[in-house]
Amino acid sequence: MLKVVHVVEALAGGVNTYFKDLSCYFGAEQTALGINTTIIYSANRKEVDGAQIKASFSNTVPLIELSMQREFSLIKDLKATRELLKLVRKLDPDVVHLHSSKAGVLGRIACFFLFKKVKVFYTPHGYAFLRTDISAFKKVTYRAIELVFQKLFKNTTIACGDAEYTIAKKMGPSYLVRNGINVDEIQTHCTALTNSVLTIGIVGRITAARNPELFNQIALENPQYQFVWIGDGELRPTLTATNIRISGWFLNHPNVLRELDKIDVYIQTSLWEGLPIAVLEAMAMQKPVIATNIPGNRDVVVPNEGGFLFDSIAEVKDYLDLLKDKNTRAQMGKNGHVRCQKLFSNDRKFKELVALYRQ
Repeated sequence: MLKVVHVVEALAGGVNTYFKDLSCYFGAEQTALGINTTIIYSANRKEVDGAQIKASFSNTVPLIELSMQREFSLIKDLKATRELLKLVRKLDPDVVHLHSSKAGVLGRIACFFLFKKVKVFYTPHGYAFLRTDISAFKKVTYRAIELVFQKLFKNTTIACGDAEYTIAKKMGPSYLVRNGINVDEIQTHCTALTNSVLTIGIVGRITAARNPELFNQIALENPQYQFVWIGDGELRPTLTATNIRISGWFLNHPNVLRELDKIDVYIQTSLWEGLPIAVLEAMAMQKPVIATNIPGNRDVVVPNEGGFLFDSIAEVKDYLDLLKDKNTRAQMGKNGHVRCQKLFSNDRKFKELVALYRQ
């Protein structure tokens, strides 16, 4: 039995969905696949509910909680690395798969001090140096850390999207395994819409990455439509337009999907992305998508097929005018659903991971 340990700090939002699906897939298939899976995660972010995670993840995949911080803290990071090393030594895995930047740093250091051969994979889920809410100095620092750690530890990167793969290839050995979702299961949450006013929504934390200021400005300039932010976050006060409804946190994923089902058009106002799970879920629910023209979003949305990519608010207004037509929305929604089935299914994603683990 091949023993695989996954380590993740940012177990929130799309990454939470990724890991829930991963635990259910490998939990159900572990005997047939010959893979024993363990997940080490942090529950420090306020939108992460440890009890909910344990209830929704597979009960056949062990979950081990380890305190990790998103931002740099020398003392806390050293402590987390030491604890992670103890855990990995005890678990004695054949493969360690690290997810997101913080786990990528701490995990590679811990695996080095194992002093034994173990396969180490790293998935950034959006490189930290692509963030636009940090200083130029921090961007340069984060990029340097990625390059130095790649040179020092010579791990293999598993990129979650095409744009991330383009960057990863320049740094070292890399593979592309696109993010995926359970398209058929998500489709079961779809119902017939009866909105009297065109409703546009987004799913995610109200943080700088999702650019709530832009979402708010779009709502202000389109008062004839209803806007919904499915989620919550520290930048909630930036959403001041009277035609925006904020749902608040949904720690139960089916409740998120039920809210997502109520919108007519999905909009992604992100400043940066890895490969957005929320956009995939909207496409699986046959929602046309309007998204910022950035890496990550470009990997998912095909312009004029399943939705549109935009660079300005004026473009959004034009696209919403087109999407007022119910038939246009329906056709784009169907196109997006077909693309999801073809490229972004969980079954495809996890089979590709298994093949890499067994190389």
